[in-house]
Amino acid sequence: MRQTYKNIILIGFMGVGKGSVARVLARKMRVFAIDCDDLIESFANKKIIKIFEEDGEAEFRKIEKNLAKFLEKSVNGAVISTGGGFYKVKNLNKIGTVIYLKSSFDKIMERILNSPNAEKKIAKRPLLSDLAKAKALHKERDETYTKKADLIINVEDKTPEQIATKIIKLLNKKYLKG
Repeated sequence: MRQTYKNIILIGFMGVGKGSVARVLARKMRVFAIDCDDLIESFANKKIIKIFEEDGEAEFRKIEKNLAKFLEKSVNGAVISTGGGFYKVKNLNKIGTVIYLKSSFDKIMERILNSPNAEKKIAKRPLLSDLAKAKALHKERDETYTKKADLIINVEDKTPEQIATKIIKLLNKKYLKG
């Protein structure tokens, strides 16, 4: 696939599978996959849950904003999986093509709960500690994710492999016209 975009940025609610899809997509496209949460943990030298507990969400969002600046200036030709709130950074569309991995809240929770390490996946997501609040947050973010996205992919009941294949087809259609 000829590259005519800066990066591919995967956005969507926590637990939708952005990291899994990014790894498969990057392998298929022969580029690097970058996980924003991993970079934030590396920068802060602590897990995201500890950043929230010890420093608060405001500090986490500040680190996220600095990461977005770094990605815009220094990263080219990568697949970037983001945290659920990364869509709020002001320069999101300057970093690359934004793809919203869309799923209902119930399907996201089903995906997480059916994974082999479900307890660990829930524990590492502090905003999932209250399911009613998390569901309301999902509903609130869906509209904004849709507005920010260049492409939207419904990921319900699809494997990361199927999703990556669909993304490549859509990117080819969007960028390789004629």
